[in-house]
Amino acid sequence: MENEKKWKVAIIKGDGVGPDVVDAALLVLDAVKEKFNLNLEYVPTEAGLSCVEKYGTNLPKETLETLKQTDCVLKGPTTTPEGATSFPSANVGIRKYFDLYADVRPNKTLPNVPSIKPGVDMVIVRENTEGMYSGLDFRVNNETTVGLRIITRKACERIVKYAFELAKSRKKHVTFVHKGNVLKVSDGMFKEIFYDAAKNYPDIKADDAHVDAITQWFIKQPEFYDVVVTENLFGDIISDEAAMIVGGIGTGASANIGERYAMFEPIHGSVPKYTGMDKVNPIGTIMSVKMMMDWMGYKSAGKSIEKAVNSVLQEGKILTYDLGGTAKCSEVGREIANKIV
Repeated sequence: MENEKKWKVAIIKGDGVGPDVVDAALLVLDAVKEKFNLNLEYVPTEAGLSCVEKYGTNLPKETLETLKQTDCVLKGPTTTPEGATSFPSANVGIRKYFDLYADVRPNKTLPNVPSIKPGVDMVIVRENTEGMYSGLDFRVNNETTVGLRIITRKACERIVKYAFELAKSRKKHVTFVHKGNVLKVSDGMFKEIFYDAAKNYPDIKADDAHVDAITQWFIKQPEFYDVVVTENLFGDIISDEAAMIVGGIGTGASANIGERYAMFEPIHGSVPKYTGMDKVNPIGTIMSVKMMMDWMGYKSAGKSIEKAVNSVLQEGKILTYDLGGTAKCSEVGREIANKIV
């Protein structure tokens, strides 16, 4: 066993297809737990629209209290309704409560999955706590609304440091994405902090790009990028683009990392029309479990998950509809679990 620690993992199945993808991922986590003799305890709890009737909110205080008693959470997608008077995002609530400042989203070419180009292997590192998602969005009067974009030195410094530290174990290249030609003060400060930090990492290439330009370059030469760091809104948008470049959001995983807590979840939404149909691709959630293993320090377990996923994709026999197959979500989860060796 790589690590003697006992871990408590909260499980939030979420809304829509959330229970399907989380159940499939738990098949894989169970297999890894047994194979590597990991001391993991699952602690079920609730968030999302599915618990509003019971609690009157999509993120109950009881859930936050439960999460506080655990080390991390594996979470399915939750539905965030639109409208000024609707519930705020449960995701954002958890991120803010635990100060999960780094949203880490790998995007890598996968076997037998269509990609714009071969050899893509980039990670989007998105500042996760402020920017346009600070929640300061309000109506001044019937004619005017205001949304405030908050950029602080503390948030910039720690997300930039995270990106450079991550790049040390990768291709040693960090790209900062911004709109400093228009947002001269806020992104100007962010850019200054980025290049100041780069001086502490002389072996790592540091460059930058405007957010509108990089959406083009991701299409033309996605293989050029390694670690891409940016603020919250820009990161939300370009990480979905990066996922589609390598085959679609069904395979997209993410980790929300803080100093003392973490949340792991697929990047896709709850897809309400497929609720209970056992239809959608669980690989994004399963690869989020891989990220959780890496975060815990169980590197061999993480590698075994990635190897099993790649094996199933390479064989091409048990795939969900989005990858050209006819398999159920649970069947893909079971097949990947069976390949944990």
